[in-house]
Amino acid sequence: MNIRSLLLAAVLGGAAVAPAAAQDTPPQLNTLPAAPDTATRTAAAPAPPQQQQPRYRIGLVNGAVYAADDVELRQPAVGRSYLLLNGQQRFELDQIKFFDDETGHYIRTNLPGSRRQATLRREKTGRISTYSITSQQYMPGAYGSGFGYGGFGRFGYPYGYGGYPYGGYPYGSGYRTVKTEYFSKDGGPIQDMNFRSLSVAVSDNPGSAALLRDVARLRRFSTAGYVVGGGLLAAGMLNTFSGNSRGLPLVLVSVPVLLVPTFLSGSQARKLKQAVQLYNYGDAAAR
Repeated sequence: MNIRSLLLAAVLGGAAVAPAAAQDTPPQLNTLPAAPDTATRTAAAPAPPQQQQPRYRIGLVNGAVYAADDVELRQPAVGRSYLLLNGQQRFELDQIKFFDDETGHYIRTNLPGSRRQATLRREKTGRISTYSITSQQYMPGAYGSGFGYGGFGRFGYPYGYGGYPYGGYPYGSGYRTVKTEYFSKDGGPIQDMNFRSLSVAVSDNPGSAALLRDVARLRRFSTAGYVVGGGLLAAGMLNTFSGNSRGLPLVLVSVPVLLVPTFLSGSQARKLKQAVQLYNYGDAAAR
């Protein structure tokens, strides 16, 4: 009996020690670690896309300003020209003060000395802002249209930088694209881009005024070339018709003399542009 009692007591004692040891075990060793919540914090909702601003602005004479993503200038064969905004909204050109499209910035204004309004494209901005307008003009031929940087210019500057045709040497009849240039000083009225108007506009800048004096000197040489060359040509033609053998040499000599203004007009045009750049931006821009 004593032996059985001892064995039973030993078995019961071992069973009591096992739960106690399990209770002494640290809880973190018996349980899985909790998943961190940082993933939910970093997975923020994407920001909504910003609304794109319209690309172009259109200003009306009455002061209203519109914005549009598409601006088209319609010039029908019959009827009046107009602007079409986003393919829907229509404005007559006489309502427009300025507008933008994919080709640049344009203004509607009266041409110098005229009540007619025209659409001018802005070329450069500054104290002196430059503008231009293009048109198709018929050129009757070499001596009909005049020599120069593409032909006669506008209003007192007969060698090109007021209006000159693209497309090469100004000989032969046909229609050519003519670009006529204008300027505005300090937001003032539109003026013809010619020697006379620009001389007044840049007179308060010594560097620009010096360039204009160079232009005046080149104009005198060009005038002399026209006079001398024209005289030689006329004398040669008269001698040719009268049967004088000296007629042909005089005609041949007159040709290079008459070409002198053609080459000088390019220098005049460049110096006028340099005068504007110098006035607006200083020495670095005019080089």
